[in-house]
Amino acid sequence: MKTYIVLLRGVMPVGKNRVPMAVLREVLADAGYQNARTYIASGNALVDSNSKPREIEKHVHDLIKKHIGPELTVVVRTGAELTKVLDNNPFTKGYDIARVFFTLFAAAPAAAGVKELTAQDFGDEEIVITKLAAYLYLPGNAARSKLTNAFLERKLGVTMTARNFNTVSKLIEMTSVPLD
Repeated sequence: MKTYIVLLRGVMPVGKNRVPMAVLREVLADAGYQNARTYIASGNALVDSNSKPREIEKHVHDLIKKHIGPELTVVVRTGAELTKVLDNNPFTKGYDIARVFFTLFAAAPAAAGVKELTAQDFGDEEIVITKLAAYLYLPGNAARSKLTNAFLERKLGVTMTARNFNTVSKLIEMTSVPLD
């Protein structure tokens, strides 16, 4: 059995994309996922399962839609996969890690869209796209950035979800914490 990190796109504490974490844990456990747990109220869960990541993505999507309501993109990765994302971060020396965001794709974007997007000038903001993730350096207010999930999804034609360094690091740590 593997531990998987389940990332939900667009979860908000209130409104139409509200997903109470206690309810999510219960729904996941009732559906047979072992050791269902969550981290902060922004759509991060971990489960132990023998299923494949794509199967978990579809199943969790359907469970949330049926039992909680929102129609959300679900991206599933292992701790090892997220470790590779951090290890390949191009924004290290001279960059404030608090301003770096890691965007994970539900499916790989087409090379032509990546080339077109990365050829654009975003001023102080920077973007690097690899097979693993899109890396964003947003030195200003992320809420005012042009490089939003919605913008990137439109340009690349895929859905995605972003997390900051602290969240990704904590989720990786949680995959290796032994249970009582």
